[in-house]
Amino acid sequence: MQTEEFADYYELMQISPNADSDTIHRVYRMLAARFHPDNKDSGDAETFRQITDAYKTLGDSTIRAAYDVKHKAARRLNWKIFDQPSAAQGIGAERRKRHGVLEILYRKRTAQPDQPSVGLKEMEELLGVPREHLDFTIWYLKEGGYILRGDSGRVTITLRGVDLTEELSEQPGAQKSERKALVAPEARVA
Repeated sequence: MQTEEFADYYELMQISPNADSDTIHRVYRMLAARFHPDNKDSGDAETFRQITDAYKTLGDSTIRAAYDVKHKAARRLNWKIFDQPSAAQGIGAERRKRHGVLEILYRKRTAQPDQPSVGLKEMEELLGVPREHLDFTIWYLKEGGYILRGDSGRVTITLRGVDLTEELSEQPGAQKSERKALVAPEARVA
C-alpha cells in the first residue's frame, strides 16, 4: 500500500500558516504570474498547477480549516525523528537531534524571515523529543555559533548554522557528513 505524500501548501507558497486571506491572494497572484505556462522566461506548468491547488485550498476558509488540521499532523510526523523517548539518547541520537533542530530553524528562517525564532515547546513537539533531551543539543549548537537563544528562550539559526545546514543537505550520504560536521571542532582530526 503506497501513501501519497502530504503537500505543504504553506511551504509551496512560501507563506506563514498565520497568513491572512489578502496575503494568500497577493502571493498567489505573484507566483501565478511567474509560473504561468505562457510566461516564456519562468513558466512551469506543473508548478503553476501546484500553486493553483494550494490557492484553492488556502483561499477558501472552510477548506483551509480542514487542511490546517492535516497540516499540523503532517508537520509533527515530518519532523518526528524518534519513535520512542528512550531512542533519543546516545551519540547517534544527539547528532540526529542537532541536524533536526538546524533543519527546523532553517525552514523557519526561510519561511518567515521577519519571525525566525522557534520556541522549545514547538521544537519538542516537532521532533518528538522531550525538552530535557534537547537541553544539551541547544547548548552545543549555541556554543558552536550555529544558533542564538534569546531572552525569551526562543532560538534562531545563525549564518554559520545556515551554511552548515545547506552543506549537510547538499552532500550525498548526509548521515556520514553529518557525523563529521557536528562533532566538536576539537575532536576533529585534520
